[in-house]
Amino acid sequence: MRRAFVSTALRLFTVQGSWNHDRMLGLGLGYATEPLLRELPGGVSGDRYRAAMRRAGGYFNAHPYLTGLAAGAIARAEHDGIAGEQVERLRTVLLGPLGSVGDRLIWAGTLPAASGIGLVLSATAPIGVGAVTFFVLHNLAHLVVRFWGLRAGWRLGTAVARALASPALVTALKIVGPAAALLVGAALPITGAWLVSDLEVGARVAAAAMFVVAFLVTRWIAPTLRGTRLGLLVAAAVLIGEWM
Repeated sequence: MRRAFVSTALRLFTVQGSWNHDRMLGLGLGYATEPLLRELPGGVSGDRYRAAMRRAGGYFNAHPYLTGLAAGAIARAEHDGIAGEQVERLRTVLLGPLGSVGDRLIWAGTLPAASGIGLVLSATAPIGVGAVTFFVLHNLAHLVVRFWGLRAGWRLGTAVARALASPALVTALKIVGPAAALLVGAALPITGAWLVSDLEVGARVAAAAMFVVAFLVTRWIAPTLRGTRLGLLVAAAVLIGEWM
């Protein structure tokens, strides 16, 4: 099974390669899960394998980085001989939680946090340090999430909800959001000061005015934006304006 786990772990990077409006990530999930299903009784020519593959490739839409949790849980359920209807129900039940947790943990957490650190280092450290640091931190976070999810899903099977309630994940969700907001908030003035450091007074005033306009426009376009996403939009506007 070790070779199957390695193959599934590598295939998790391709879950979005066959994304479509009909099955969303379903085909990608089926492709990633396939190595773990080869060991079912009867092998790849058996009825259990074929039925499991039909279920594995059905509709599925969740955060791509947490797809491993579903792949492991579904494969384990098939190996445990769980009825097909229950496996389908398991897939359906996982859709909402994996999407919600993934969005909070990655899109509103580790990604903007890594971005904030990268921006600060871009402004204060030698050239290239910020970009490399961002690349390393973001990829380290999503690799840990991917591989933890696969192992946890396989270990727990139909009890996979326990993984989403694990103390480590709950603590991470409590910390990562505020940390991301703090880091991005700290990065904005540091990055802004760095961008205008070589400008004359008139240009600095224009940059400050553009910052204020960008803030007001983003609030007008999407008034429900909060904290981290708003900060990233404003930072992006400042960076683009400085480049222009």
